[in-house]
Amino acid sequence: MGEASELFPLIVRMDEEGELVGDLGLLSKQDLVDIYREMRLLRAFDERAWNLQRQGVIGTYAPYKGQEAAQLGATKPLHESDWLVPTYRDWAAGYVRGVPVTHGLFFSKGHPRVGDVPKSAKVLPAQVVIGAQTLHGVGVAWATKLRNENAATIVTFGDGSTSEGDVHEAMNFASVFSVPLIFFCENNQWAISVPIERQMRAKTIAQRALAYDMEGFRVDGNDYVAVYNLVSELADRARRGEGPFLVEAVTYRLGAHTTADDPSKYRVVADEERWAKRDPIARLEKFLLRESLIDEERILAVDAAAKEWVDEVLADFKAELSISSSVLFQNVYAEMPQSLANQFDHYQKRAKEVRA
Repeated sequence: MGEASELFPLIVRMDEEGELVGDLGLLSKQDLVDIYREMRLLRAFDERAWNLQRQGVIGTYAPYKGQEAAQLGATKPLHESDWLVPTYRDWAAGYVRGVPVTHGLFFSKGHPRVGDVPKSAKVLPAQVVIGAQTLHGVGVAWATKLRNENAATIVTFGDGSTSEGDVHEAMNFASVFSVPLIFFCENNQWAISVPIERQMRAKTIAQRALAYDMEGFRVDGNDYVAVYNLVSELADRARRGEGPFLVEAVTYRLGAHTTADDPSKYRVVADEERWAKRDPIARLEKFLLRESLIDEERILAVDAAAKEWVDEVLADFKAELSISSSVLFQNVYAEMPQSLANQFDHYQKRAKEVRA
C-alpha cells in the first residue's frame, strides 16, 4: 500500500495566501463575498458567546472559531430535502440550515428551547455524547432510502470521535446498507488535550474508509471553496443512490476545546501561530482584497453589521431565558401519560400552597 498522502491527497482550491490553486467550481466571486460576510458574522457571535460564559450568563460552551469554512462548506451545498446531523460544536452549520445560533447558548444552559429545532430545517438536535450522532445519521439516511426520498444526509463529528466504537459501528452499518450518507469529520487536530497522533497510528482519518469499502476524501477544511465543491459533488451522488462517503476536513480549532479548557497547557505557541495564518476567514479576505471585491471600508462595515446582528440575537436570547418550571412535565412526552399527569397535578397544587 502506498503512503496515505498519495492515496488520499489533500484537496485544495485556495491556499492560505488566498491564491487560487484550482478553480472556483460551482461558486462565483459574489458567492465568496457573501460567505465572507456570513463567516465574519458567525465569528463575532462565537467570540461573544465565549465572553458570555466568562460573565456567568451561560454555562460551558464549545467554540467553533477556525472551523467556519468546514462547517459552512459542508452545509451550504445541501438541498431542502437533505438532512444535517451535527455534533455539539456545529452551531455555524446549524445556522446555515435555519437553526438559530441562540441554540448554542440554550444548549450551554440546559434550556428546553435547544430541542425546539424548526422542522423545516431537517436538523437533529445537537448532542454531547461523543460520536453517537453518527449512528443517528445512519438511521436518518437509511430512512430516506427506505422511503425512496431524493435526499442526502451529512453527519458531522470531530477527530476524537473516531476513537469511539459508535463511529465504526455506524460506518460499518452504513456501508452494509449502502445508505446515502456523508460522514464529515472535522479534524481539528485535538480531542480536548490529546493530539491526533496519540489517537491513532493511521496517517489519515480518510484512509479508514478502506476498511468499510467506501470512498474516502481528505480536504483542506480551512478552504471553503474546496469543501463546498467536494460536498456538493458527494451530496449529488448520494441523492442518486450512491454512498456512503467519508470526508476528512483538515482544520484547527483556534480556541479552546470548551470554555472549561486551557489549551496553553498542552499546545505550543508556534503551532497555534502557524495555524492562525491558515485562518479560513483571513484566507478568504486576502483573495477578496486582491480581486478588489472588498476594501478596508467594506470590512469595517461588515464588522459593524456583525456587532449589530449579535446584539439583536442576544437580546432575543435573553428575552427567552425566563421559563416556567412546568416544562419539566410538559416537555417530556408528546402526550403526557397518566402517571406523569398525576405528578403534574400534585406539583401544581403544591405550587399554589407555597404561593399562598
